[in-house]
Amino acid sequence: MIDASSEVEGGVMPPRIPDYTVHIKDYGALADGLSDNTEIFNRVLKEVARRGGGRVVVGAGVYRTGPIHLQSRVELHMDAGAVVYFSRNFDDYRLIQAWFEGEPCPRTESPLDGEGVEDMAITGTGRFDGGGQAWRPVKRSKMTASAWRRLTDCGGVVNAEGTVWWPNEAALRGEQIVRQLKDAGHFDLARFEPIRSYLRPTLLSLRRCRRVLLQGPTFQNSAAWGLHLWASQDICVRQVQVRNPWYAQNGDGLDIDSCRRVLVEQSIFDVGDDGICLKSGKDQAGRDLGMPTSDVVIRDCTIFHGHGGLTIGSEMSGGVNRIRASRLTMCGTDIGLRFKSVRGRGGIVEDVAIDQVTMLDIVRQAISVDLFYQTEAASEPVRISDDTPIFRDLSLSNITVLGAERAMMVRGLPEMPVQGLSVEGFTAKCDQGLWVSDATRLRLTHLQLEIAEGPLLSLNQCTDVFFSSLRHTGTAPAGQIEIQGEKSCDLQLDLGEGPALRVVTGDEVPSGAWCALTSKPSGKGS
Repeated sequence: MIDASSEVEGGVMPPRIPDYTVHIKDYGALADGLSDNTEIFNRVLKEVARRGGGRVVVGAGVYRTGPIHLQSRVELHMDAGAVVYFSRNFDDYRLIQAWFEGEPCPRTESPLDGEGVEDMAITGTGRFDGGGQAWRPVKRSKMTASAWRRLTDCGGVVNAEGTVWWPNEAALRGEQIVRQLKDAGHFDLARFEPIRSYLRPTLLSLRRCRRVLLQGPTFQNSAAWGLHLWASQDICVRQVQVRNPWYAQNGDGLDIDSCRRVLVEQSIFDVGDDGICLKSGKDQAGRDLGMPTSDVVIRDCTIFHGHGGLTIGSEMSGGVNRIRASRLTMCGTDIGLRFKSVRGRGGIVEDVAIDQVTMLDIVRQAISVDLFYQTEAASEPVRISDDTPIFRDLSLSNITVLGAERAMMVRGLPEMPVQGLSVEGFTAKCDQGLWVSDATRLRLTHLQLEIAEGPLLSLNQCTDVFFSSLRHTGTAPAGQIEIQGEKSCDLQLDLGEGPALRVVTGDEVPSGAWCALTSKPSGKGS
């Protein structure tokens, strides 16, 4: 029995599930990998729910099934050696109204699907396989020549440019048809039926659920995102593994979307897109929903391949706040800590504290705060409005990076700089150093950097900056700190002791920009 009589750390309430157990095999389920167990799974879960709740045990073996509809007060327990392998037949999945990538939209229902469910758990050490290879498009650029030939020889279609494989013609045309239907104001499900195969499901979708525990299983091979928590609260994700191929399109690990009171701990993610991602809706739809993601604790997790290790955005229009993360390890992710948004989103990301992060072999930036996500950066400000995203009060501490293209990259908006970014205790061995543009209230302290090329620190259009306690090695040139931008002011740089540091300033930097400097620059451009 799982008892909700006490809170988990962070105020997260666990589910209350009665002490009653049944075994799925006793109801005729066959673990032969061939028989269709869809009706049995759903009938047993409903019967246990009608009786008041309990545990449904899935014993060792391979169970083929269509979507499983999760029930209130029911725990689905996966014994060691149990594998639930979901159908790859598109017609086995209904179309439903859901949210994906920050907006309401028709989607195929998820293999593990729950809406309005309360006091629910998925536990044990078995596996759920989403059969994602039947649904996902594949980019040729991510395949070897022999792998691409094997894929295309198995069927499906390739786009006119020869760059992307799709499972069928409907999926290939799906994006265009969805756009046409939305532009025409058509949202009824019947119109989307012909492109069901394009509307790929997440492996697990929980919508407006409360008091949920996910503990132990492996979730793998999803058609789209792995685990999607939307508009839900009191969720504990513990000791799970989420695995997708590294080339999996939209293959996120865990998306926490417009949720509050969430605990994620002791879990492993190795996926094709962002590992752990915090979201809250996109543009006007997210602002209208008005449900921030808040009060989230993430700790003792490891992220292997993925576009971002721990990510906030880019769909953050409803806001993200009161986030605490600690003791994270990232190995081989494209970007380590990733904050992203763009003009048009609106929303506020604030009160984020991340501590004790170890990163190994990061492909691009160890830390990225980018408010020009997937757009060209612009130097001219625009009018501030409700669709201007705000990122403020971000605290990063005790971070170690062994291998990255760049230690940190920050691109705020000219009209709305990143506000209150603090980095304290940062040890990094990277190709390039820290590059910051359009930030205010920037605090960089206790840094130890080994940089192969370029300046250790570049500041452009930054105000109210405090920089101190830097130790550096490596082959960075003599001009290790660069200051650019006519708006740069209130700069306090304590260069400290150790190897000499030079400050190089652009001609446009005001002569009165310095609040304090232990070793004044000898002149513009020097």
